[in-house]
Amino acid sequence: MITTTTRTSLRTSLRTSHLLLSAVVAMISVLPARSYAQTSSSAGGAVFVMTNAADHNQIIAYKRGTDGLLKQGRTYWTEGRGSGGVTDPLASQGSLTLSQDRPLLFAVNAGSGDISVFRVNGAGLQLLEKVPCGGSEPVAVAQHGNLVYVVNGGGASSVVGFRLGSDGELKPIPHSLAYLSTGNSGPGSLAFSPDGQFLVVVERVTNSIDVFHVQIDGTLGPIKVNASAGPGAFAEAFAPSGAALVVETGPAGGTNASAISSYSIPANGVVSTISASVPTLGAAACWHVITPDGRFVYTSNSASSTISGFAIGDDWTLTPVSGTVVGTNPAGSVNLDVAVSADGKFLYTLDSGTGTISVFGINQDGTLTSLGDVDGLSAAAGVNGIAAM
Repeated sequence: MITTTTRTSLRTSLRTSHLLLSAVVAMISVLPARSYAQTSSSAGGAVFVMTNAADHNQIIAYKRGTDGLLKQGRTYWTEGRGSGGVTDPLASQGSLTLSQDRPLLFAVNAGSGDISVFRVNGAGLQLLEKVPCGGSEPVAVAQHGNLVYVVNGGGASSVVGFRLGSDGELKPIPHSLAYLSTGNSGPGSLAFSPDGQFLVVVERVTNSIDVFHVQIDGTLGPIKVNASAGPGAFAEAFAPSGAALVVETGPAGGTNASAISSYSIPANGVVSTISASVPTLGAAACWHVITPDGRFVYTSNSASSTISGFAIGDDWTLTPVSGTVVGTNPAGSVNLDVAVSADGKFLYTLDSGTGTISVFGINQDGTLTSLGDVDGLSAAAGVNGIAAM
């Protein structure tokens, strides 16, 4: 028999439980959401490589363990054609690009002149659509918010803009076509500044850094052509702080003469050099990648099969890490593009010469620890583009 005292005790207990549950829910609601890097760190991630095959371009997906090691998974067709070739036929950085929050992957199809958009689910991909690039021979893609721009290396050398929908759909932006300084200028990369105010393109042939102001409607203002601080400008990337970093292959005939420079870009689009041509002590440094926290930048020196590291100062100056060369690839690697995992713990290089992916752990001081190599790619088969999450 339930007495009045028992009923009162039960009601008190239920009210106490309800209050405790409400408190827990309230605490959970104010806890910060886990960032993608935190999720990636605890559950692993993925690395994607593009074959750039001329008959049918494909993306090879690798599952990344929490230890940074890779396991090859499925291969996905882009439904477009690559350029084919042997070693570094696209001569660009950013041919395979993850969106800022990592749910989308953009791939250029240089042979068929279009861009493929994939939805990313772990190491799995779903092709959403394929759209014309608006020019000829697309070589790189950049994204910021709902803006996506592609740089076309063929014909007149141009950039073209798209609006990115919530479903991953790309819609061309009217009047967004903008030409570079000259036809066949050899664009090597393009990147948005972190605040989205500028779109920057590096021209390999003219050794120039093009700066476009991004208008409110997504179109671009007039081009500002800037001379590179050193010879052989190849690709550009922005640190989270806003520093613009440009990697340089160096003067013709030089021995391990590659370098990297840092710049600021004021409102007028005329770049100001901060660190000019800091030596990498490697050869053919064409690609570079910045850690998510903005502390370090690494260059992939393809002709010397090495990786160089630099600390990025608060004033955007570049300081060599541990004698500059911090990693060595297997002999004959011809290490091309380079990527860093979203949690900032691992670095990967795409090795065209050996058909492998080299894996390195990133230490707190910016040095690297080799974790081995993953094979399975066709050596010197024109592979281009790597992205990691």
